[in-house]
Amino acid sequence: MTDFGEILKSIGDFGLFQKLILIALSSPNFTQSFMLASLLFIQPDPERRCNTDWILRTAPNLSREEQLNLTLPREEDGTFSRCQMFVPVDWDIATIRESGLNDTTGCLSGWVYGNMLYEATIVTDFDLVCSQSALVGVIQSVFLTSVLLGSFMFGPLAESFGRKRANQIPLVILFVFTVTTALCPNVYLYMASLCLMGFGGGGFRVNSIILSTEWIGVSKRSWGVCMTQLFASVGQCFLAGTIFFIRDWRLAQLISAAPLALVVVYIWFVPESARWLLSRGRTEEAKQLIVKAAAINKQPVPHSLLDKIDVNNTPKNGGIKLIFRSRRLTRYFLTVTLAWFCVNLSIYCLYLDMGSLGFSIFVTQLLFGAFEIPANLLSMWLLEVFGRKILFMSTIVTGGLSSMLILAVFQDHAIAVTALAVAARFFLTWAGSVTFVYMQEVSPTSIRQTATALGSMSGRTGGLVAPLLNMLAVYHWAIPIAVSSSLTLVSGALGVLLPETRRKELPETVEDAENNRIETPAASFQCIESSML
Repeated sequence: MTDFGEILKSIGDFGLFQKLILIALSSPNFTQSFMLASLLFIQPDPERRCNTDWILRTAPNLSREEQLNLTLPREEDGTFSRCQMFVPVDWDIATIRESGLNDTTGCLSGWVYGNMLYEATIVTDFDLVCSQSALVGVIQSVFLTSVLLGSFMFGPLAESFGRKRANQIPLVILFVFTVTTALCPNVYLYMASLCLMGFGGGGFRVNSIILSTEWIGVSKRSWGVCMTQLFASVGQCFLAGTIFFIRDWRLAQLISAAPLALVVVYIWFVPESARWLLSRGRTEEAKQLIVKAAAINKQPVPHSLLDKIDVNNTPKNGGIKLIFRSRRLTRYFLTVTLAWFCVNLSIYCLYLDMGSLGFSIFVTQLLFGAFEIPANLLSMWLLEVFGRKILFMSTIVTGGLSSMLILAVFQDHAIAVTALAVAARFFLTWAGSVTFVYMQEVSPTSIRQTATALGSMSGRTGGLVAPLLNMLAVYHWAIPIAVSSSLTLVSGALGVLLPETRRKELPETVEDAENNRIETPAASFQCIESSML
């Protein structure tokens, strides 16, 4: 019998067919960073005052200074109140001047903003200030929760209905609600639309990586994750430039929807995973795709090879329980899942607090994206040179230590703090790629999508906890970094429990995963050849 790994070697394990699929499924992640734009590029406490134009109906020729003196109370430091105004009255202007106003209330007609870094943000458009300022943190949590749910919901869907459908549906959802989010007239519709946008984005990202990975052979399998991360990193650099020149969150949101419109058209032509089809017993459909892939790669397909295809008869109703029936797979799964949570917790603690790192938020965003690019390029190369285990441990531990060192730097040293934050982000992003690759390589085909979705959900949970952990900074600024860094260091050390999976075929069954499938002859030859160069 012939397994799918041997077929890939025959038809080309990283030919034109695989490259087209990889680019098609990775490129939409270019706009993923734009989903967070409206939450990151804001002024959480902008300069403002209550709108008191009501008095101009009584005395239209009042100077601005006199208008403010008559309608706004002053704080203890002598400045005008930013959240209170005097209650409007229907007196004439002479009476108002003579008697003065004493009763105060919250802003009744909105705010007037000044000295703005941006032309429009969700804070100014929806007046998320004063008593409504806590909604910014709520919106962040709602969005990250929706991304988590998207990762979770579309994982089992891919096991039952296929990888292809699990990419098409969330991508359409992502496109539609990327557009509607930019058009929302109030914060509640915005929150609902943002939630659905995150739901689609979370579902697409995890499924796109699985589909591309299952078509790639052992020599380049890590590219499925790394290319996705690479496109997202380049997108972060473009995000910094876009916001710098536009300064309007609605327009930036619509710009990010433009490339998604193209993807929504071609996503219907991306082929299903032949590996998944074989796992479901749909041999004829798998053979047709294999012949098509060979033709695009300009490789012959021996019919004797197709006749000997090994159809996986693993029960389809075991679900994720298949992992927990094996102590070894349970250990692998929990170790990778914990690392995924801790890495994302540290990344988002730094990312969502980017505005307080000391440098310009545009420069910091650009540095985050720019330094992620070499992190992903190095990951694509070094994962095949040194293997998964050593990179898993070294990148997580180094990222955690870089983050921890921020505690040793005074907050007023902006350059040092930003440099350490960028270094931490560099290694943690690298670690995120390794973690994603690991989860796929320790999970059998029948539950790979579900296991990866649960791992991704763990990572999203880390992102969800991050804004809540950042709230503890009101007690001491070091608490969020100390907690997230410590957890990250522990998760990195636990990497000793994992096997090395470099140049091993993807496991088809639980038994394959437990035995950590041996190196293929071709892979062994490549290792020998590499050592001789």
